[in-house]
Amino acid sequence: MFTVYSLNQWNTPADALVIGLYKGSRDQQFFYSDLNEQMKGFLEECVQDGDISDDYKKVSVVHTLKLVKPKRLYVVGLGHKKHMTLQKLRKAFGTLFKQIQEDGRTDISIALDSFKTDQAEEAPMAEVLAEAQQLATYRLADYKTSNRKSESHIEHIRVLTEKPADQIESSLQIGKAFGTGANTARHLVHMPGNMLTATELANFAKELAEKYDFDIEILEKEDMERLGMGALLAVNQGSVEPPKMIVLKYQGTEKWENAVGLVGKGITFDTGGYSIKTKDGIVGMKTDMGGAASVLGAMETIGILKPKKNVVAVIPSTDNMISGSAFKPDDVITSFGGKTIEVRNTDAEGRLALADAIVYAKHHRAETIIDVATLTGGVVVALGDWVTGSMTNNDELYNKVKQASQYTDEPIWQLPYLDVYQEQVRKSDIADLNNSPGRKAHPIMAGAFLGEFAEDTPWVHLDIAGTAVSEQPYDLGPKGPTGVMARTLARFVLETDE
Repeated sequence: MFTVYSLNQWNTPADALVIGLYKGSRDQQFFYSDLNEQMKGFLEECVQDGDISDDYKKVSVVHTLKLVKPKRLYVVGLGHKKHMTLQKLRKAFGTLFKQIQEDGRTDISIALDSFKTDQAEEAPMAEVLAEAQQLATYRLADYKTSNRKSESHIEHIRVLTEKPADQIESSLQIGKAFGTGANTARHLVHMPGNMLTATELANFAKELAEKYDFDIEILEKEDMERLGMGALLAVNQGSVEPPKMIVLKYQGTEKWENAVGLVGKGITFDTGGYSIKTKDGIVGMKTDMGGAASVLGAMETIGILKPKKNVVAVIPSTDNMISGSAFKPDDVITSFGGKTIEVRNTDAEGRLALADAIVYAKHHRAETIIDVATLTGGVVVALGDWVTGSMTNNDELYNKVKQASQYTDEPIWQLPYLDVYQEQVRKSDIADLNNSPGRKAHPIMAGAFLGEFAEDTPWVHLDIAGTAVSEQPYDLGPKGPTGVMARTLARFVLETDE
């Protein structure tokens, strides 16, 4: 799809030529004067007449009237250059590619250097360009049998630059890999629960393992019973679908050491169990495996880019159903590792599944752990659907995760993890822990519960209940699953590449 050309090859036949336009002296902006001269002043005339705007994210389209070989000129308004960042540029590119796809353009050229910021060189710009293209043009599948219409797809993108081609090509491939991983996560979250069971999620992991040469281990119900994974097994008790503990291992160094553990909640549908959800609250619970999807998406990016880092992904997967055999409030269960848990809320099932998975990640010698989960409605109340809630027992690790999230523009906000919260999950008359101390500080209680299983291992918890799904289309995607944290997890791994 992407091909890098020298900028002096810009005047070739194409559906469109794309340039960026900052506010300020246009005659001093890269490529603007040369293009305006080739177009016999028509470009400047369009700007002065208001047909072309330099406002941020405003995409203007004009016909070139055969003054140059590309048929149309797309001008992306960038606002003031001093305010431009890679994160803002990614969104501008997303808006551009959405417009190009909607217009049905299949063959375009982009003057990359015209987008240059004061803070970034062309290589990282090429990365966010490719990433935005993958994200913004993604389309969710449907199962309709009528009124299907064919959609155009961008087939060829010429990236025009004065920089060395190999450097830009490498950055384009990195960006494409990040977009691919996030779209994989979106695809999985979008699948209905009857189609994406724990077994099918495990099958998808097997496909990734085969494609990228990961080691894979799938624990079956009998294996979990033998190992004593009573927390995940309890969640599965009411289901006719067997549970799976899915493990993918990527070894990027000679020895298996300093491994990062990525743990993702894989509840393929959540009724709430006997603490049943409302009729409105239960709709959309196919997305409760969003954490697992993020981890698998990150593993796809890791598989493509092959960093020099060791990663183990652990995904506990089941649905949470109601039947005569389902677990109940007041039950006491024994988790993997031996800690007993009083069940006060069967709708607080994700933390139970994750508890066994976190311990199993340590069993695979993960020296740091990041868990991702659509865990609590409380985090949505606290932070809305714009920011992911986070907790940690290690500030150094948290700062690295936060740095990665800032780069990918997937913001996280740290919630407190204090002794007073830890004491609440330890309050039980009959067990070591209870899984739901009450409504107060609900998202913190969920994280504090997981911290009991991370123990001294450096750990970051990411609650994506609000950010896993967008209620409306946005710059980098359609309404629906966002694939949030797939890019952040992969970026974290790459930034800690040895």
